[in-house]
Amino acid sequence: MFRTAIKRMAAYEPGEQPRPGRRLIKLNTNENPYPPSPGVRKVLAGAANLLRLYPPPRADELIDQAARVYRLPREMIMAGNGSDELLAMLFRAALGPHHKVAYPLPTYSLYDTLAKIQEAVVVGVPWHHEFILPLDELVRARAQLTIICNPNSPSGTLTPLAEISALAKRLGRGLIVVDEAYVDFADSSALELLRDHPNLIVLRSFSKSFSLAGMRLGLGFAHREVIDQLLKVKDSYNLSRLAIAVGAQALRDLDWMRRNVDRVKSTRERVTGELRLIGFEVPPSQANFVMARKPGRDLAPIAAALRKRGILVRHFPTPALKDAMRITIGTPAEMKALITALRLLMAAALAKTTRRGAAQVR
Repeated sequence: MFRTAIKRMAAYEPGEQPRPGRRLIKLNTNENPYPPSPGVRKVLAGAANLLRLYPPPRADELIDQAARVYRLPREMIMAGNGSDELLAMLFRAALGPHHKVAYPLPTYSLYDTLAKIQEAVVVGVPWHHEFILPLDELVRARAQLTIICNPNSPSGTLTPLAEISALAKRLGRGLIVVDEAYVDFADSSALELLRDHPNLIVLRSFSKSFSLAGMRLGLGFAHREVIDQLLKVKDSYNLSRLAIAVGAQALRDLDWMRRNVDRVKSTRERVTGELRLIGFEVPPSQANFVMARKPGRDLAPIAAALRKRGILVRHFPTPALKDAMRITIGTPAEMKALITALRLLMAAALAKTTRRGAAQVR
């Protein structure tokens, strides 16, 4: 009934979404804690007028506004139902059975799922120490598709543009995707490399910085020849009229987004320092989350204990990440509650270890 590859694969597991009415501090899926702009809310208030007709297949209003904001020809831009749909288009268009896709690990786990759907071969290359790009290893993989999540999830670390440019050049005709879902919280973007690299594709999301995770909006940027091929695998009407109108308005209200980004970044820096004081290792993040790590220690019990206290964080039960938690940056009040809970939990864990050690001595 279904392809063997589909029956054998495990489904992608998104972060927990609480049922309506549950009062939880939600720091597990990297949503923005602040609301979208007043202009977006005005569009939503008049949504009924948008819904009678099919949407324009190329999301014209959104693409035109994106062309103005990012100073690129509209022919170099396409819109998706979230950047996840754009990733799915890329996998469908570029990869078939036994084709190779390469990316550094650990990273966004949806890439694994999309590869399995296409029956492609994953070449997972470990990051070098402190999440340095394994450039030579990625080149040697000779993959049809190479992906860099930048800033990376779950580490939040940023690969310098010079390294991405060098990788794009050395890959030759191999496609390189820079997944910039979190880039509005970072110091640089690969968009400035686009004109020099015809094999480069840059993806953006409205979910994080624009506070529109529930609207499902993404943008892809590439040379026209690449966009033309991706349009062949796009659903006819992949964005609703409401999504198109909301996305265009969000791009008109950039100042609102940037103010919210600055608030998140300020909280991020303070939380990073407090987590380090508690005893966690925290790589320097340029995203709207941080990764808190206790090398060699499984943090699943800590994540579970936080949930019992009404705080959701993301723990990945894999060998490479079981000693880490990814923590979304929420409001200052939410982060204060998190830090208070973590201090108590870590102190209790230390006391338990001390008692166990004393008992062994006796």
